[in-house]
Amino acid sequence: MKNLILILCSFIVCSNIVKAQVFEPVIWKASVEKISDTEYDLIASATIDKGWHLYSQNVPEDGPIPTTFSYTLNSNFETLGVTSEEEGHTVDDPVFQMKIKFFENKAEFRQRIKVLNKELSIVDGEVEFMVCDDSKCLPPQFVDLNFNLASAIKVDADSENDSPFQMGAIDEVSQILEPVKWTTAVEKISDTEYILVSKSTIDKGWKLYSQKVPEDGPIPTEFIYNVPDGVELVGKTSEEEGKEVEDKVFNMKIKFFKTSAEFRQHIKLSKSDMSSITGEVGFMACDDEKCLTPSYVDLNFDLTKSAEAKQGATSPPQEDEGESRGLWSIFIVAFFSGFIALLTPCVFPMIPMTVSFFIKQSQSKAKGIRNAIIYGLSIIIIYVLLGTIITAIFGADALNALATNVWFNIIFFILLVVFAISFLGAFEIVLPNSWANKADRQADRGGLIGIFFMALALAIVSFSCTGPIVGTILVEAASKGGVAPVIGMLGFSTAIALPFALFAAFPGWLNSLPKSGGWLNTVKVVLGFLELALAFKFLSQADLVLQLHFLEREVFIAIWIAIFGALSLYLFGKIQLPHDSPLKHISVGRLLLGLLTLSFTVYMIPGLWGAPLNLISAFPPPLDYSESPYGVGNSKGGGFASSHADLPDGAHLLAPHDILAFNDYDKGLAYAKQVGKPVMIDFTGWACVNCRKMEQNVWVKDRVLNTLKNDIVLISLYVDDKRKLSEDDIADSKLKPGKKLRYIGQKWSELQTIKYKTNTQPFYVLMDHNEENLIDPVGYTPNADEYYDWLSEGIGNFEK
Repeated sequence: MKNLILILCSFIVCSNIVKAQVFEPVIWKASVEKISDTEYDLIASATIDKGWHLYSQNVPEDGPIPTTFSYTLNSNFETLGVTSEEEGHTVDDPVFQMKIKFFENKAEFRQRIKVLNKELSIVDGEVEFMVCDDSKCLPPQFVDLNFNLASAIKVDADSENDSPFQMGAIDEVSQILEPVKWTTAVEKISDTEYILVSKSTIDKGWKLYSQKVPEDGPIPTEFIYNVPDGVELVGKTSEEEGKEVEDKVFNMKIKFFKTSAEFRQHIKLSKSDMSSITGEVGFMACDDEKCLTPSYVDLNFDLTKSAEAKQGATSPPQEDEGESRGLWSIFIVAFFSGFIALLTPCVFPMIPMTVSFFIKQSQSKAKGIRNAIIYGLSIIIIYVLLGTIITAIFGADALNALATNVWFNIIFFILLVVFAISFLGAFEIVLPNSWANKADRQADRGGLIGIFFMALALAIVSFSCTGPIVGTILVEAASKGGVAPVIGMLGFSTAIALPFALFAAFPGWLNSLPKSGGWLNTVKVVLGFLELALAFKFLSQADLVLQLHFLEREVFIAIWIAIFGALSLYLFGKIQLPHDSPLKHISVGRLLLGLLTLSFTVYMIPGLWGAPLNLISAFPPPLDYSESPYGVGNSKGGGFASSHADLPDGAHLLAPHDILAFNDYDKGLAYAKQVGKPVMIDFTGWACVNCRKMEQNVWVKDRVLNTLKNDIVLISLYVDDKRKLSEDDIADSKLKPGKKLRYIGQKWSELQTIKYKTNTQPFYVLMDHNEENLIDPVGYTPNADEYYDWLSEGIGNFEK
């Protein structure tokens, strides 16, 4: 009753508003698709103004008026089933205070009919509907619909007998989503330079990802240009700022775009007769629940219709909020690294030595403070110049490419091992003495030049301790690109400069400094262990890219256990290295640090048996990159076959539960016919997070796992598989005439879209040997009982 009163009140409000303004928030359009000579789909499409909701055909009691379709029935045709509708949104409606399914922006309704009289040309209908915004509702409205069968669009079904693209009888609601639309434009800079502009329009609630995404994230947006002779691409395709937030689908920070995005590519021409450039954009779109298969859209840039370029069009895009946060993190890490470097035996003893130099140079307190500030700024300038020079020589893009390059990671692994061995006391890495002597002689000149060269002498003399730390900061900063190396050096040098400047300005503070001693060498050795552990992270990255399986997860964890175990023994005084002072007892601080290191070592041990080790998940290889996915010492229990030699052609076992699976449609179907079991097609993706959630949280349940292992034949088709098709398998695209299917993933994506009218993953299909559905397919189903019931019903239908 409460909701009925609310509806009546809303109508009264609306009737008063209409006097001043007539609302028409929904526009209806009728169209027809021809399925066969006797079957048609009557399509009613609604375009909904922003902020308004059109309600579903099924709403709760005491809710709004549902959308209702009626057709003028006669002997010329009959309806097949009920009018279907799109997925829509189900949320707590602020007007009716209940969960209601509604549509916004647009909605499509379909009614299948069978024509009994070939002379039939028009089908009349009517739709009754109600629309509301967040504060009011309009009265129920009635709109006539006229469906012209003569103008019906023929649905392409010429692949009915062509496995695996058999169309079959499709009664499911079409769920082909196209949330991103692309347009192109050209801006002219000069007679030989242009900007190719690719603009995307993104539906509400959907995200288009950046060209740069983290490892194990979504498929990035990628542009490929068909560059003929006479055309040069200048730099890389730039993009807008976008947003970087914690993505709900991938559970990581990812940069993406909402509503719209613009990408720009600078080109130069050496031929004046060039009229157009073609290209292609590959991209992935996701909302908060699902991701679509990677899509590929052709781009055509007409140079003859170019507009004058915007001012500053060739300048690089500004940093977004996420990049800004990334630079702050680089600065903070580098700043604390600088403080750590102060505690090394190469730097710490120089504080009183260099400060005494400035006390002699300063005749007054004011001059002493001025000289100290100049000295601190000189240190900062020297280190920042180092970052600037490296960035200028290699370029931001080159640094980023180096940071992800296999050989660079291997070389840096070797360098870190060498530095670590040096820190442990095997040898000293020093710059030529002549460099330090020349800097000292220049420092003797006094004045501003002398102060600068004093700072340079400090940097050179302390290199054996600061070099490895500076090198690590530069490499980590390089992975961020842009000005990150400069920011890193600014943070590091600020930490180095502060104590020198402060002690030079206030000599009395020198008395509070602890005396140099063996503790400085202990700090250096601890840094050596950390450098050694970090080195294997770089080697692991190279191994992952090359897929050599040389440094798999168990090996990596075992190495870290050995390194941090040895560090624990060192801190407890059980191991002594060349430059250590005799140790009669250990300090409380050293004991606590040793206990912390030992605890970390013990924490890593279960990782050998498959523990996820969430505290260090960013360092070791992923769980599936293992010598044994079952964990060291864990014997496989049960399973389809005792060895891989017993497996059918094209099959493999999904670890750690030994589910027999195929990645090839034809081989999996042939095996299912051979053993007399139904087929479950698993449309999945390497970057599909919800697919992994299903596999790790639902498939592992006893009843579900037993069914997957014993009662069905699983065919997993990866729609984002970027491996190229063999020459024999390359075929014309049925969705995009004139295009070729280039990748394995495109083949499976097209199969899903054509046959099942959807392009989201995960998507599960149970079918018989004639490729007919045994039960309606399902998507992401986190409830294991519900998923098991779906499996059981489908298998039961197969056995009838």
